[in-house]
Amino acid sequence: MKEISPDQVYLLFNRSKRNTENVIKAAPIGICITTPEGRFEMANPAYCEFYGYREEDLLDKHFTLVVPEDSRAVLSALHDDFMQGNESQELRQEWDVVTHNGETRTIIAEAARIEGEDGKPRKVTFIIDITQRKQLEERLKQANERLDHIAHHDELTELLNRRAGLQRMGEEIQRYERYGTPFSIAMYDLDNFKAVNDTYGHAAGDVVLQEITTLVSKALRGTDLHIRLGGEEFMIIMPGVNAEEAYLGMERAREAVANAVITEHQLTVTLSSGITSYVEGSDTRLLDRADKAMYQAKQEGRNRVVIASPSM
Repeated sequence: MKEISPDQVYLLFNRSKRNTENVIKAAPIGICITTPEGRFEMANPAYCEFYGYREEDLLDKHFTLVVPEDSRAVLSALHDDFMQGNESQELRQEWDVVTHNGETRTIIAEAARIEGEDGKPRKVTFIIDITQRKQLEERLKQANERLDHIAHHDELTELLNRRAGLQRMGEEIQRYERYGTPFSIAMYDLDNFKAVNDTYGHAAGDVVLQEITTLVSKALRGTDLHIRLGGEEFMIIMPGVNAEEAYLGMERAREAVANAVITEHQLTVTLSSGITSYVEGSDTRLLDRADKAMYQAKQEGRNRVVIASPSM
C-alpha cells in the first residue's frame, strides 16, 4: 500500500459526503467502516488486499477478526468506548494485526465517527502498514543491544570485561562513600595455566577458561559481579560483605574448581585468590592489595584463598 496521511483521506471524505463510497474505494490506504456493534459494513480494495480477504468474507464479521486473539477484548472495549463517547476522531494508535494467511503485521490505525443513513453512528478506520519500518527498528535495536553487550563483556567467557568491571567497582566505591555499604573484591587466576596452553594448545586453554569461569559463577551469589581482567586473571566484586564473608564465597568457588574434571583431556585445574575489603582509598590501591594477597596464595602453595593483611 502507498503511504498517505489519514488526515488527507479524512479531509477528502468530509468534503465529499455525496460521493463517500467512491472516495473510500479509490483511496490508496486501507479503509473500513464498522457498525456500532463493531461489524464490518464496508472494506475498500486496499484494506482487503492488505489483509488477504475478499470484502464479502469480511461483511457482518466483527472487526477483531483481523487482530490477535489476546488483543480482541481490549480493542473491542476501545471500540465501544469510542462509539459511545463524544469525540469525533480516535487517537492514532499502533497495533499488531493478523492477515488471512496468519502473518502478523503492524499498522497505524486512526478512526473517525460518522453518521450513517439510518442515523446511527459508524466508525471509519484508516490503516497504514508499518511492518517493514517496525522490523527495521527491531533489527537496529538488536544490533545496538549486541554492540552494547560486546562493549561491556569479554568475548570468550561472556563475563564483564576489564573496563566495565572497573566502572562497576567505581560505582561500589561511590555507594560506600555515600551510604557506608561495605563491599569486598576477590582477584584470582588459574595455577600453572601456561602449562595447559603449552601442552594442549590455546583452543583447549580457551575451553578451560570457559568451563572454570562457569564453575566459579555458579558458586557465587547472584549479586556478585564476575569480571575477566585479562588472560587467566579475574576479579569478583562482592557487594555487602566483609573480607571474611568474601573468603567463604571464594572457598566455595575454589573447591568447585579443584574438584572438577574438565575438557576432553580430563584436566584438573586449581585457582589462587586474594581478597580485600574496601575501607578508604583509590580503586588502584584496592586492586593492588587483592593482587598482593593472590600472589601470597601462590607463594604458599597455590590452590588457596588469602585475605590481604593490613600491611599490604
